[in-house]
Amino acid sequence: MSTHPFTENPHRTLLALSLPVLISLVAEPVTGLVDTAYIARLGTTPLAALGVGTAALSSVFWVFGFLGVGTQTEIAQVFGRSKKHVDAQSATIAKNPQASQTFTLALLLGLLFSVILMLLLATSAASLAKLLGATGEVQTSAVRYVHIRLFGAPAVLITLVAFGALRGVQDMRTPLYIAALVNILNILLDYPFIFGWGTFPALGITGAALASVISQWIGAALVLWRVWRIFGFSRNVNWRGAVALLMVGADLLIRTSMLMIFVLLTTRIATQAGAEEGAAHQAIRQFFLFSALFLDAFAVTTQSLVGYFIGASDLAEARRVVRLGLGWAVGTGCALAVAMLVGENFIAKLLVPEEAWAIFRPAWRVAALSQPINAATFLTDGAHWGTSDYRYLRNGMILATAISGVALLLFTGAGNTLTTIWMIALIWVGIRCLWGIVRIWPGSKQSPFIKMRLTN
Repeated sequence: MSTHPFTENPHRTLLALSLPVLISLVAEPVTGLVDTAYIARLGTTPLAALGVGTAALSSVFWVFGFLGVGTQTEIAQVFGRSKKHVDAQSATIAKNPQASQTFTLALLLGLLFSVILMLLLATSAASLAKLLGATGEVQTSAVRYVHIRLFGAPAVLITLVAFGALRGVQDMRTPLYIAALVNILNILLDYPFIFGWGTFPALGITGAALASVISQWIGAALVLWRVWRIFGFSRNVNWRGAVALLMVGADLLIRTSMLMIFVLLTTRIATQAGAEEGAAHQAIRQFFLFSALFLDAFAVTTQSLVGYFIGASDLAEARRVVRLGLGWAVGTGCALAVAMLVGENFIAKLLVPEEAWAIFRPAWRVAALSQPINAATFLTDGAHWGTSDYRYLRNGMILATAISGVALLLFTGAGNTLTTIWMIALIWVGIRCLWGIVRIWPGSKQSPFIKMRLTN
């Protein structure tokens, strides 16, 4: 039995694991910006089609996030139960049969879902594009983009599962390297595929889709090779475990649906209030989503560490992970809040039309002040993922969305609508934050953090 590095160097371990996660999470949005910049040179129609296509695919792939989340938690707990810290950076690692079975099952499910996804979207892409508001040439181009990107669906889900497995043994570097490679390769392929190179023809938005598919498959092949070295592939798959994983998927799907409903509702109300409110809301929302990536890094790390110590029946260390993680996450949230307040004028000039500045500023300040609460919310989400407490998180999201949704419908008709929207968003995330914290401190008999103590 080896001592986990967190026990001796908790702060250093937490930061060392979180930083690679942060960089890997930021990599994809950067590539999205490059794609947008290139396609924008082709005109408004291809750019609109790209927006529709990426929105459709992102929403669909988001649904299957449970494969990565469930795999990460289960494998972290498996190695915790073995009370052995796995150095995933070493050249040789003793393979764990149960971890191998968990990964193989999730991988097979991912491949199965990817085939179903390809068949469904191949026939419904046009209807989905129309649902998102695309018509005429925009719809035609968006459908073509989606059809090509579908060939990368298996690679996306393979990578999702593999990243979860690697993060389950606290190997945060490999996902970083793979994500960086995939996105750099995508950017390098974008220009010749979109605009042509020598005798190679210009393919426009089709070229952007091809660049994504090629880079995704290269990344999937590399990460599969890495995971094979750590876990191997099992021939003895326990298909009963698929039921548990699908139940996780159901809980996370409901939770994600509630989140999307709230986001769409705020966007709809802001847009209906007027063009200025809609423009200002879009700027705040985009920065808000980007800032969430910084805070999610601590949540992913907390999930793996809590899963490990819960598996090892070391409740004290699991709670210590959450306590220290909260400190670092909230500190980062405070820094983000200060940065947002200091950079208010810069963001306004960069992203918001001048006529919307008066509406933008008070709402931006509310969004800035919510960052520490966001940080605590995401961190406790990660903690409860680590204990497999998915249903509790689902119920918290339902409660927060129900209360805040009613508030949006009742209180956004007068005054500064956008500021009211973001104040209600603050209430929404505050409910989730309180819901996550009380499950740990003081806790309840149903909480894994408490049940373990009562059992032991």
